[in-house]
Amino acid sequence: MDKLIVRGGKPLNGNIEIGGAKNAAVAILPAAVMASSGIGVIDNIPEIEDIQCLERIITSLGCNVKRTGNSVEIDSTNVTSVSVTTEDVRKMRASYYFYGALLGRFGKVRAELPGGCPIGVRPIDQHIKGFEALGAKVKIEHGEIEATADKLVGTNIYFDVVSVGATINVMFAAVLAEGTTVLENAAKEPHVVDVANFLNTMGANVKGAGTDVIRIVGVKELKGCNYSVIPDQMEAATYMIATAACGGKVMIKNVIPKHLESVSAKLVEMGAKIKEGDDFIEIESDKELKGVNIKTLPYPGFPTDAQQPMSTLLCTAKGRSIINESIWESRLKHVDELKKMGANIKVEGRIAIIDGVEKLTGAAVKATDLRAGAAMVIAALSAEGESEISCIEHIDRGYPHIEEKFRKLGADIKRVKA
Repeated sequence: MDKLIVRGGKPLNGNIEIGGAKNAAVAILPAAVMASSGIGVIDNIPEIEDIQCLERIITSLGCNVKRTGNSVEIDSTNVTSVSVTTEDVRKMRASYYFYGALLGRFGKVRAELPGGCPIGVRPIDQHIKGFEALGAKVKIEHGEIEATADKLVGTNIYFDVVSVGATINVMFAAVLAEGTTVLENAAKEPHVVDVANFLNTMGANVKGAGTDVIRIVGVKELKGCNYSVIPDQMEAATYMIATAACGGKVMIKNVIPKHLESVSAKLVEMGAKIKEGDDFIEIESDKELKGVNIKTLPYPGFPTDAQQPMSTLLCTAKGRSIINESIWESRLKHVDELKKMGANIKVEGRIAIIDGVEKLTGAAVKATDLRAGAAMVIAALSAEGESEISCIEHIDRGYPHIEEKFRKLGADIKRVKA
């Protein structure tokens, strides 16, 4: 396994380009399998481990997959299998998007239950509820899910909790169902909107994405199309938070500033300076920041994926900060790693109470999950001395070329073989 070696204390300065959104891309690639004719060409795909896993899964279904740079070409006209049972399924949460995609196109799917980051209990009950409401029979046995339907018929579905995964997965099944489906209490995240736009480009009829009510009129078939994935709001947020923690001035290009409003607002509240353009955000920080309180919420609230990086920044902010992690009950595991670097944090259930310290100091730490890994990188970059970050395979699942991008901004960071 590789490790990252970081010598902290250097300010970040310069320009950085944000890649395609991981959370959108990992749903759009499975959706491409729903095309029964034509070839799909999807641009702005991030070069991350999760995408490579999906490409292998799609190939195992009998599709032809060709990657050229940040573009992926998928020919799904001759799918030979509806079984999603490769080892890659157990590596990532987003493998469950094949449930809705294959059920929608073929009326059946068999798949292993998904893996992913250990950030808490992540049930798929809302996915199953949606599939069954559309007319599917679903059973889970021996770590596998099997869903079948003679035909899927549109209906009204109310999600008991706001779930991005369930919203997208049931949307997949509904776009090829007979009649109209209405999804209520739907997730409103930007990547939900992006997936809906992709489906519509393939020939679907989806309206209302971005609100809590999505209406879907079923169509007979979907066709391959050309599409470009939106920029990654979480990658952008990570570089924004890192600049605030390290000090300096960074222009972050290829972003949609509106998607980052909740993060920008907190950074401004702390004392950072932010300038927005049509497709860029410029952040400037002198590291003289004050603590704030944060509660994670579904979009447009403060994103849970930015909570762990933000907790690192709050470690050296003046005064006391309180984080309320309302989405995932196990998303504070990284706190023990921050304590190794001198952080003063007390955890009570889903609440983290952070009293700012003068500085963090380098230490040997590990990435406990994807966004915790980003938090460790930020901590190491802002700390005094050298840090060693292990288990960085988590980071590689969501951040393309992270050490190269930070080096471009002046950081002292390198990847070494363990």
